[in-house]
Amino acid sequence: MNRRIAVFGAYGHTGHFVVAELRRRGWQPILCGRDGNKLQTVASGAGEDVRVASIADPDSLDRAVRGAAAIINCAGPFLDTSRAVLEAALRARLHYLDVAAEQPPVLAAFEHYDASAREAGVVVLPAMAFYGGLGDLLATVTCGDWTSVDEISFAVALDSWHPTRGTRITGERNRGTRYAVADGRLQPMETVPLRLSWAFPSPFGEQKVAPLGLADVILMHRHLNAAAVVGYINEAPLADLRDPGTPPPVPADASGRSAQIFLMDVRVSRGGETRRVVARGRDIYAITAPLVVEAAERVLSARVAGLGARAAGEAFDAEGFLGALSPAGLVVEPG
Repeated sequence: MNRRIAVFGAYGHTGHFVVAELRRRGWQPILCGRDGNKLQTVASGAGEDVRVASIADPDSLDRAVRGAAAIINCAGPFLDTSRAVLEAALRARLHYLDVAAEQPPVLAAFEHYDASAREAGVVVLPAMAFYGGLGDLLATVTCGDWTSVDEISFAVALDSWHPTRGTRITGERNRGTRYAVADGRLQPMETVPLRLSWAFPSPFGEQKVAPLGLADVILMHRHLNAAAVVGYINEAPLADLRDPGTPPPVPADASGRSAQIFLMDVRVSRGGETRRVVARGRDIYAITAPLVVEAAERVLSARVAGLGARAAGEAFDAEGFLGALSPAGLVVEPG
């Protein structure tokens, strides 16, 4: 098997975690991005490939991905980068994965690139990250044998949010319409009835929440037959995010993970019955690395359901996938 995986945006905060996870699992990362000096700071002493590339220069992207088996795009805002990097992957007939949280590029992957990915014989997996793939996998497990449901609702609780520079830039760029699902269709979130609070498990308890219009909703709507899908986040970390004085994440251990704790609470209802699953862990940026690398491994070892643009929950055995993340500190339990 070709063990080389290109990482675009390798020197970003999440990119560092992804590169480290690839090395830990025995893959050979090809380090790609705009700034050659920053790429050199990420390179190990093992002669790793460093390839300077820009979304404004398709030829440079083609050179950057040459010889790889897949590419993982870690460079946000994905509103700006996903199209160029995905198209380079398709030209090279490579599998493409990204860690986008924004809804528009995820929608575009499904609407505009599914057919061409199938024709190229590759898999396109957008939003294989904390905001996106994790929620979709949890919702898939929670739905279980229910082939249609009345509502999927999920809520994220963070004890704090020290945003990266990339998160701040993405927030500035991602100002468009946010969607939830109502009556089985994507609809602007402001037209959908929303909760004001959520009863989280310990240690968070009852919290005020705000709507969360990110990639999770798009992935769930892609393959789960739900009349309604809506997401939330507790308000406390949003105050951190809005404060320009909030510093970036600070490592709390040798792995580089911060001390931030997260909880994702997923509830699925049908008739008068509700099912619930909760996931817990540390550091929403760090947990993205084992998520996207596990996905890449499964794609490259043909443990994926079909070709084309796929949501995490339709591409993989969701229960087995989540179980594979337990060494990374993800704990999944009934609510």
